[in-house]
Amino acid sequence: MKFSRQTTLRAQATVAGVGVHSGLPVTLTLGPAPIDAGYIFIRTGLEGSDREVQATADQVVATDLATVLGDRNGPLISTAEHVLAALRGMGVDNATIELDGPEVPIMDGSAAAFIAAIDQAGIATQPAQRRFIQVLKPISVKIGDSFGEIRPYANGFRAEIEIDFTNPVIGRQSYAFDLNPERFRREVGRARTFGLMCDVARLWSAGYALGASFDNTVVFDDERLLNTEGLRYADECARHKVLDAIGDLALAGLPLLGAYRSVRGGHKLNHAVLTALLADRTAWRVVEGEAVRRTTRPVGEVGRGIVGGRIAAAYGPDVS
Repeated sequence: MKFSRQTTLRAQATVAGVGVHSGLPVTLTLGPAPIDAGYIFIRTGLEGSDREVQATADQVVATDLATVLGDRNGPLISTAEHVLAALRGMGVDNATIELDGPEVPIMDGSAAAFIAAIDQAGIATQPAQRRFIQVLKPISVKIGDSFGEIRPYANGFRAEIEIDFTNPVIGRQSYAFDLNPERFRREVGRARTFGLMCDVARLWSAGYALGASFDNTVVFDDERLLNTEGLRYADECARHKVLDAIGDLALAGLPLLGAYRSVRGGHKLNHAVLTALLADRTAWRVVEGEAVRRTTRPVGEVGRGIVGGRIAAAYGPDVS
């Protein structure tokens, strides 16, 4: 974890694909943003004018199968987590994310295409200290048989993810990961979204997974993996859940200094833990990079500087 200055993109870079749930074609362009801007989604192609939404926890309007951002007029951006994970994972603090459709393109089901776009655009250092949210005490949430916790951690951000599926091919997997751009690119960024063949008909009838295919989803039945090319990692499912968690927790608005643990969780749990953290003004403080560099007990303002989120409604099962 680098505790230096803020960063943005040097130039724009564009990717095009389809939405995994909508099935609609969409073009997404990453671009530079000013100091302290964070991540700003810009939805074009609407009647009237373009609409912007800040990528923060209080803008989440649903966590059903994906993280959905919106404003007072309704949902705007679905499946935001993979591009947000790429930006946070690669150490980009401020960026615009412009798209002409309702859903971030799924690409190959991982963050690889967004990492490539960041590489193409380049990363520029900005003349301002990077700021962080430092976790001061453990915060935990239990939803059914899912459990999530974020706790203080002295060495940056860490994710500890455990999944436990009744499907015997997936089964129980776990993955622990200390975030830095090199490890993110190598170990997590290429991990693809996954699903079960037995759920396909139900999802289609509910209007989901209309753009899913073997090109962008790892698919299992009760006996085997159905993708002919195989897995990218033996524990690819657990690694993808790490990817999702990094993207969902990017909605804190600033990089987190803490360790996040999730057991049998997903988007709903990630968002619930983040909003519980931000709602407790004694559980965190904003610190600057130079203060973090100098001491493990940096001076900061407890519970100030970030707008706390609200727990979004979830309308269905929380899966990858």
